[in-house]
Amino acid sequence: MYRVLLIEDDPRLAELVTEYLSGYEFSVELVTRGDTALEHFKEKQPDIVVLDLMLPGMDGMVVCRQIREQSDVPILILTAREDTYDEVSGLEQGADDFVNKPVQPRVLLARLRALLRRTQTKAVPDTRMLEFGQLRIMTNDRSVTWRGLQCVLSNTEYKLLLVLAEAAGRVLSRDELLKKMRGIEFDGLDRSIDNCISKLRKKFDDNLSEKIKTVWGEGYLFSPSAWN
Repeated sequence: MYRVLLIEDDPRLAELVTEYLSGYEFSVELVTRGDTALEHFKEKQPDIVVLDLMLPGMDGMVVCRQIREQSDVPILILTAREDTYDEVSGLEQGADDFVNKPVQPRVLLARLRALLRRTQTKAVPDTRMLEFGQLRIMTNDRSVTWRGLQCVLSNTEYKLLLVLAEAAGRVLSRDELLKKMRGIEFDGLDRSIDNCISKLRKKFDDNLSEKIKTVWGEGYLFSPSAWN
């Protein structure tokens, strides 16, 4: 059974989703407030999160960002908007997919299964160490040290740094970075990569953008010789 954390304050929709998913390979834990969602997430450690945006106590976008900073868990957002505003904002906060309201249970089930297939954990543990000058990345415990000191990174920052470091010396486009990090394609609007690059540069004193270079019109390049 896969564990779903459903964060939804509409009782009728919550009942519909819970009843439908429970008939398949899912057990559903319901949370009705945004300001208690992270606490429940930490306690239940679900396999996937289904998140409404209009929540009492805390906006769903904030909840999405908080969860993403803690975990790689797949996040599917329920949105009632016809335009792309929620999709773009959600991607920037770390969401993986979207389902429009009114929710069709069969569509939701298919999307959840697809996300879980995409994000299945690797059978062989990753125990590599990547070292560039005074930067060291340990993949077994996801720790990063810079100039001998532990560097605190969010989950998204760590993933982006690792993807860049694995391709050291090679330019990666935004499309490549998003595919490697979240399995989605760049739509020309998503600014989450740019924002995360900016945060990484600040944490590694990369004021001149020498460690993580911007290659205009192409993407970003991790410079292996600049981490001294």
